[in-house]
Amino acid sequence: MPNRFDAIVVGAGAAGLMAATQAAKRGVKVALLDKNARCARKVMITGKGRCNVTNNCTPTEFIEHIPTNPRFLYSAIHAFTPQDTMAFLEGHGVPLKTERGARVFPQSDKAVDIVDALVLAAKKSGVCFALGHEVSSLRIEEGRVLGVVCQNGGEFLAPQVLVCTGGLSYPLTGSTGDGYRFAKEAGHTIVPCEPSLVGIDVLESMDCAQMEGLALKNVVLKAFNRDSKKVLFEDMGEMVFTSRGVSGPLVLSLSSHLKKTSLLSTAMEIDLKPALDDATLDARIQRDFGEFINRDFANALSKLLPKSLIPVMVSRLKMNPKAKVNQITREQRLALVGQIKHFALSPKAFGPIEGAIVTAGGVNVKEIDPKTMQSKLVKGLYFAGEVLDVDGYTGGFNLQIAFSTGFLAGTHFTKREEMK
Repeated sequence: MPNRFDAIVVGAGAAGLMAATQAAKRGVKVALLDKNARCARKVMITGKGRCNVTNNCTPTEFIEHIPTNPRFLYSAIHAFTPQDTMAFLEGHGVPLKTERGARVFPQSDKAVDIVDALVLAAKKSGVCFALGHEVSSLRIEEGRVLGVVCQNGGEFLAPQVLVCTGGLSYPLTGSTGDGYRFAKEAGHTIVPCEPSLVGIDVLESMDCAQMEGLALKNVVLKAFNRDSKKVLFEDMGEMVFTSRGVSGPLVLSLSSHLKKTSLLSTAMEIDLKPALDDATLDARIQRDFGEFINRDFANALSKLLPKSLIPVMVSRLKMNPKAKVNQITREQRLALVGQIKHFALSPKAFGPIEGAIVTAGGVNVKEIDPKTMQSKLVKGLYFAGEVLDVDGYTGGFNLQIAFSTGFLAGTHFTKREEMK
């Protein structure tokens, strides 16, 4: 394989494939390198294998869902919008569908269809694939990038290099933080990395362990400051109990809101029956109790609550599970209403970064030109995707960041003979 190119893309994920395709179809000679033998390993597992590929929203709405450095993405998201992503994928043979929250998935619910389309587009554009090539360092001289050096000692030379190697989450997919090292060696500042879109461990872990695997739908999760009572997050959706706390879409979104907040100063509440106000819920409970008047208290909750939640609820109420329903006082019944409407949890830690969907932190965007994704410090060096200090909420926003920043970088690559 010849080792001289117009441009080199390091990382064959969503950003890298998009960037390489956009450059190659304009006649730029591009090499796409990745340590893995297959492209887009992380895309394959997103959305539990269904691949929430983007969010069908306007650029303005998109920016509102970016908690970290949203203004930096203004040029990128206008250059390649969510609708552009959808048109690109459908144009390469992947029918899409839009679900709740404007989340976009392939109609097949198979992430592999997205990956196949991205790879096919790159191949048709003339991208030169060099998979199984692990980059060990960048070649930089006198403030200009000259190419990359691989672990096996081989070199790929080009006056333009894009680093889009992902973050630190899901290291088995190849996201082991290489891009941060390359950037730091090039003189860039790295904003400390932390997990984003991740589960939350809670002090009430024994309660959660009893309910491990229980998925809740159409509940409201609220987080607020313990002292000021200021609401930090509130949304309706789905969540799941884990052995140490909670996870699922609502919790992943919450984790993005809380990443710059002290977890120990934060309280969480779940409204298990948001469609019912207190009085309506109490009336519902009284109907159930009337139907099960001679049953044990715990057994009388079977129509109201999931099975694994009942013993936890009874324990929190400090009630005898075998107490007969006809012995339950009004005060005890209203306490049950309170627990159902305000099921409290106390966050203590985020889950490990290895299990996070997205890495927060990364290359300081103040050192990157937002109109081109080129480094302000090293000529010809570009960054795109999760390696940058930008991240979005759950719902397809992070993959769109990769597509948009990759697109912008790829469209600014030029042929060697056209370079000034």
